[in-house]
Amino acid sequence: MNWNIAVPFGPLLRLGRVSNLPTVWSNGLAGWWLGGGGNVWKLPFLLLGLSLLYTGGMFLNDAFDAEFDRQRRPERPIPSGKISLKMVWRLGFGQLGAGIFLLLFCGQLAAGAAFFLALFILLYNFSHKFFTAAPWLMAACRFWVYVVAGAAGADGLNGWSIYGGAALALYVAGLSLVARRESYRGPIPFWSLYLLLAPAVLAMVMNTGSYRLRALGLTAGLGLWLAYSLRPIFTGRAVNVGRLVSNLLAGIVLVDWLAVAPQCPSWLGWTCLGLFGLTKGLQTFVPAT
Repeated sequence: MNWNIAVPFGPLLRLGRVSNLPTVWSNGLAGWWLGGGGNVWKLPFLLLGLSLLYTGGMFLNDAFDAEFDRQRRPERPIPSGKISLKMVWRLGFGQLGAGIFLLLFCGQLAAGAAFFLALFILLYNFSHKFFTAAPWLMAACRFWVYVVAGAAGADGLNGWSIYGGAALALYVAGLSLVARRESYRGPIPFWSLYLLLAPAVLAMVMNTGSYRLRALGLTAGLGLWLAYSLRPIFTGRAVNVGRLVSNLLAGIVLVDWLAVAPQCPSWLGWTCLGLFGLTKGLQTFVPAT
């Protein structure tokens, strides 16, 4: 079988939307910490497995959208002829399979959750161009990332990782509703912006006493980033949807930081800050969408 893998590196990076990988790593770290941390030896398998599931899903996103991109986005790697559609299908499914295999080393529950994550990835990629509720499928994908990561923690899957995943899912649903305006003309649904505040609301509800006070600082930080990102909408200026979505994607790291902020060690906080900066830095080289 001739796989013909001599493909320029740049199109592969763009297909995988690798500038968003730091947000997947912060998801994994946050879910793992909320699941009790520990089991440090599982972290490489967890983060690499989640990374492969993400990039595999992004490859398949372009494969499913190949005909749409030929008409609307001819600069994408497949319609521009930089990589064949057949190769993208192979690489996409190969990465999904490799990701699930690696997550077997994190336990049966983590691998089982990874299987459901892969199913939601496929369902989203298949339906997102015609299914109006597809943003909620994308949200479910990020929720399952937290479930996988929580299962890899020393305490296993618990309420904290589930609630953290639910808060992130609501944020991602709002983000995805905004992102749909990048492909389809029309106003941004204003109500979807309220979903972006879900992590801040949950942080105030779930944390009490001194823990709530510790979460307030990061809640303010997330709020300032949202205000900065959304300012064109509120000031009536022209909205660059691609830039807006890129900023909101970087904000996923801040959501993860808020999820663990009340009692996380300083190294995890600094790591989240570094991953936020890395996301924004990578977005200058590889488009986030």
